[in-house]
Amino acid sequence: MPPDHSVGGRGVNVSGLLGARHWSGAPPAERIVLYAGAMAYKIPESVLVVVYTRQLEVLLLERAKQAGMWQSVTGSREPDDPDLEATARRELLEETGLSVGTLTDWGHVNRYEIWPQWRAKYAPDVTHNTEHVFGFLVDSATVATLDPAEHVAQLWLPWQEAMERTFSPTNREAISQLPRRVLGHTGPA
Repeated sequence: MPPDHSVGGRGVNVSGLLGARHWSGAPPAERIVLYAGAMAYKIPESVLVVVYTRQLEVLLLERAKQAGMWQSVTGSREPDDPDLEATARRELLEETGLSVGTLTDWGHVNRYEIWPQWRAKYAPDVTHNTEHVFGFLVDSATVATLDPAEHVAQLWLPWQEAMERTFSPTNREAISQLPRRVLGHTGPA
């Protein structure tokens, strides 16, 4: 492994982030360029995972940086995710610690405009995200293990209340599908 190098005297270790095979003896300035390349923009493709029980209880998480904004599990696809199911499983584990349950691709895709305050995370020409909806059935309303950098609170609510509480229109729409998906109801539950 190459020697440790810092950026700007702030102790940011760029060695080892991409592995020795990527450094190939490059001088520190070139390593910084390689490092910058590793910090790529977010992929404008994400998952929304509705965590629920057979009794139609839904897990909602309160965002850490936006107090009062409740949502289901969400997250962007990462370059090393082999497919969207892997993205959904990774996000479930990262955001809730949950891994025991039945994950189902609901075959529903949303395309929406990325909020202006979040666009800096994406390439300059990206304005829309494609969101793939999954459901994650658990046996009971389980206490999730939250990542405090992402979420500060959790609630298990009946689906109608969860639908009202979430800030995202696509999340509300996904939750509204639960009675049909779980119980086979086509009208109001």
